[in-house]
Amino acid sequence: MSFFQKLFGKKEVRPNIEERTVLNLQINDIVAYDLEDYQVVGKLTYSDHGFSWHAYQLQSPDRVIWLSVEMDDELYLGIYEKSKLKLSEPIPKEINDEGTTYYLDEHGVAQVTGIGRGQNVNGATCKYFDFCDEEQEAFLSVEIWGSEVEVSKGYAIEEYELKIIASN
Repeated sequence: MSFFQKLFGKKEVRPNIEERTVLNLQINDIVAYDLEDYQVVGKLTYSDHGFSWHAYQLQSPDRVIWLSVEMDDELYLGIYEKSKLKLSEPIPKEINDEGTTYYLDEHGVAQVTGIGRGQNVNGATCKYFDFCDEEQEAFLSVEIWGSEVEVSKGYAIEEYELKIIASN
């Protein structure tokens, strides 16, 4: 490109990149948490009676975690990992696991939409049961997908603990 083309030519148009937050993460974004980088590989959105929340599947080379994002009166964030705890229906109101007692906090049935690795449950219905310990520091999430019962353990985090890098 000549000097005059650079001087008088068209200016380069850069795409407008939306600032990412935990409420609008996209597939392939990078989330840095606890000194590790994770790629967003899936997103589930749960809806129950007009209330919705998200779960982002985050993958690093060594592990998979889920970032739970709920905006109620304030923002609630949690990190969850799959548990080896085996449960079956009916789900009890109190669960003891590895020395911690979890108490049923809320439950319901949600319609689920999914993208990325979550697209296989797009349009599905899920029964959910949320438990917390007495101090409300440890959480247990139980989801029933058809006949399969999935259990995850989690804990609350703060938004400042995350750094988000947009993929595009």
